[in-house]
Amino acid sequence: MNEQQLQELIAAVKINRVSRRTFVHRMAGFGITAPFAMRLLAHAGLAQPPTTAEYKPTQAGGGGALKTLFWQAPTLLNPHFSVGAKDAEACRIFYEPLAAWDPDGNLVPVLAAEIPEIENGGVAPDGQSVTWKLKKGVLWHDGQPFTADDVIFNWEYGADPATAATSIAVYRDIEVEKLDPLTVRVNFAKPTPFWANAFVGQGMIIPKHLFEAYKGTNSRDAPNNLKPVGTGPYRFVDFKPGDLVKGERNRSYHVANRPYFDTIEMKGGGDAVSAARAVNSDRRVRLRLEHAGRGRNPAQAGKRQRCAGADRDGAEPRHRAYPAQQCRSLDRSRRRAVERQNKASAVQ
Repeated sequence: MNEQQLQELIAAVKINRVSRRTFVHRMAGFGITAPFAMRLLAHAGLAQPPTTAEYKPTQAGGGGALKTLFWQAPTLLNPHFSVGAKDAEACRIFYEPLAAWDPDGNLVPVLAAEIPEIENGGVAPDGQSVTWKLKKGVLWHDGQPFTADDVIFNWEYGADPATAATSIAVYRDIEVEKLDPLTVRVNFAKPTPFWANAFVGQGMIIPKHLFEAYKGTNSRDAPNNLKPVGTGPYRFVDFKPGDLVKGERNRSYHVANRPYFDTIEMKGGGDAVSAARAVNSDRRVRLRLEHAGRGRNPAQAGKRQRCAGADRDGAEPRHRAYPAQQCRSLDRSRRRAVERQNKASAVQ
């Protein structure tokens, strides 16, 4: 795609002949990420549409338990040490960024009061700085207030080579300054069109008051690497590295009437059978799966094969789908029937 074709496509979006989502998909085909594609539209004068959620809850909680199953399980709960989606998704239960991308590629505020734009003075015209205004009244799970000091600390923490953070590439080439307790400015060394990188998406923020003593060479020794204290919708309950993460509803969450679920579990790793059983506690559902030949372990499969072989005496074919325990019961019944026939023959 050349420049002329790109301009024509953007013009089509302006007159609603092409949707924003279609534009993002086409850009993805050329290796351009959704966030950057949306910035191209913003640069062309297309302001981000309002992103009000269709679902409007009237109260927090009441949804019971949410159990999720992941192919892999997290090993740490510090977003600066995430080594894949498994760690990032687990951290996101407890920690939050300043802003995040919605399914349509729009940037929406999370811990920020608003999204920086040229129109509101958040983005510098020369592209060398962006100013974030933070949301008021946000508390960490231990009751401490979230402030600009936490944002500054995360930059220092991630940019320090001694910390050995996986996020170092995001923070090492920027400078962050505190303008007031709820405002920070991110400065770039050169014009940066895609400024929504640091503190955005997977750029979740950890609390300064709990990690300050563990910045640098002893960063891996922080107890809160395994026991997160964030600002997110769920508070930490339990964590078994490589297995299971549990959280409970944050009753002081800064978003009204959220979250809906009372508890959350993220199960991952291990074998498929045990993982499925951990997520689905309904015995009837498990039995249906097992009757259909799914979720059986090798030992059960072997026992069922022996049971199926016993069907030669005229038993119903459906017995092949019975659990191993019921198969053993059928085998005992058949043995007793054979014994009775033998005794009758001996008497005759």
